[in-house]
Amino acid sequence: MAKQTMSDLVSELAAKRAQMEAGGGEARMEKQRAQGKKTARERLDQLLDSGTFQEVGLFRKNRTVTFGMDKAAPPADGVVTGVGTVRGRPVNVASQDFTVMGGSAGEMHSVKVVAMMEQALQNGNPFVFINDSGGARVQEGIDSLSGYGQVFYANVKLSGVVPQLSLICGPCAGGAAYSPALTDFVIQTHKANMFITGPGVIKQVTGEDVTQEELGGADAHMQKSGVIHFVADDDDQAILIAQKLLSFLPQNNAEDPPIVDPDPLVEPDPTLRDIVPLEGTKGYDVRDIIRKVADRADFLEVHAQYAMNIVVGFGRINGRTAGFVANQPSVMAGVLDINASDKASRFVRFCDAFNIPIVTFVDVPGFLPGVAQEHGGIIRHGAKLLFAYSAATVPLVTVVLRKAYGGAYLAMACRDLGADAAYAWPTAEIAVMGAEGAAAVVFAKEIKQADDPEAKRTEMIEEYRGTFATPFMAASRGLVDDIIDPADTRAKIAFALEQLAGKRKLRPTKKHGVFPS
Repeated sequence: MAKQTMSDLVSELAAKRAQMEAGGGEARMEKQRAQGKKTARERLDQLLDSGTFQEVGLFRKNRTVTFGMDKAAPPADGVVTGVGTVRGRPVNVASQDFTVMGGSAGEMHSVKVVAMMEQALQNGNPFVFINDSGGARVQEGIDSLSGYGQVFYANVKLSGVVPQLSLICGPCAGGAAYSPALTDFVIQTHKANMFITGPGVIKQVTGEDVTQEELGGADAHMQKSGVIHFVADDDDQAILIAQKLLSFLPQNNAEDPPIVDPDPLVEPDPTLRDIVPLEGTKGYDVRDIIRKVADRADFLEVHAQYAMNIVVGFGRINGRTAGFVANQPSVMAGVLDINASDKASRFVRFCDAFNIPIVTFVDVPGFLPGVAQEHGGIIRHGAKLLFAYSAATVPLVTVVLRKAYGGAYLAMACRDLGADAAYAWPTAEIAVMGAEGAAAVVFAKEIKQADDPEAKRTEMIEEYRGTFATPFMAASRGLVDDIIDPADTRAKIAFALEQLAGKRKLRPTKKHGVFPS
């Protein structure tokens, strides 16, 4: 037998690498493409800057011997892991390969994923996990379950330290669905489905007949469950969303978000004066205000089709990332309900964890009344928003646009909950309740005894509004710093954020607060 040379060894290595990188083979990859989906490696090639991907764990192999697995060597064990850069910034990645045993997660599969998560934690890099898997690898039994547990544990370790993004680009069923739920943002394509129990099991147990799309499709999770944060048409759009989202975020909780392409323009914008109707019963789209305040009208809305009575998302002001939270008067009058409270409080907590200042626009008539809301726990859900703002240590800038009534006013980052800068437009009405309801309570006797009760009621409403439901009363008590011309809103916020850039706020020593359930 001829002695091997280095050239022989390198050729052998190249052949083995090619075998691993081929995944489940060309036929299965073509089947994947025919379904409008990219392969695991194609997704990473598009996500990462060209030529930056460094694979880790290519030759990992399962050690299971049951059910013929001792003879099987799934290429890369069904998941591609490694490091690369997105727009020049390092990220750790994992991309499940559906062409290899349906992307099923066995022990080594999960070990590879966890290794990238631990490295992300150690190096302070975001972690991006692209999901496309049939679920647990049943041939590996409890070893597969153990792998899931390790992934979940790592998700929680990374939480609040480095950003975690999940892309759902194919099936994500059973226990696997809990890992995305533990990450910061979930992007799901219309080609994907995510659920704990499939339609067949549901039919068998409950008798309900439901399709996969109705149960766990992107629209179902965006509009009904609120599990996901972004919907994408396909893999291409999901990756573009992930890239843009990462551009707003810091690498980790020890850094500030990058300053990107500062836009120092803070000239007055008179068109802001025309957006909010003077009549409190008329709606408008608060996103029109956000876009006029954000640099170049660039606003990435999060949870856009869920709890649409409140708007949250990312933009920049003079190049600095800001999180925006705003009541949406065009949907349910901008009232706070259970889902809106959950949506906003989670977003505030994320921004606070990653040093992102928060700009809050307030136009809220109150918390939504009703038996369903009370029995559904509006008290504890609303308390989440109070907790989130009160616990936040990042810069908080609040602008009251119009209505700011009762407990809902307090929940929307009022001065007493820690707002560093609070402004009001001349249209602001800051009060315990609306003038109509307040007059009926305060002046009930006068109205009842009047010769013309309706005329007296109108008179008392105006008296209450002029006395209490006015920004000048709030300003006189120091609850707002200034009453501003709407045209100056961007300038006021920009200057406040620059002044607050070095904010440091100490809290009592403790492990953590107890978030309302």
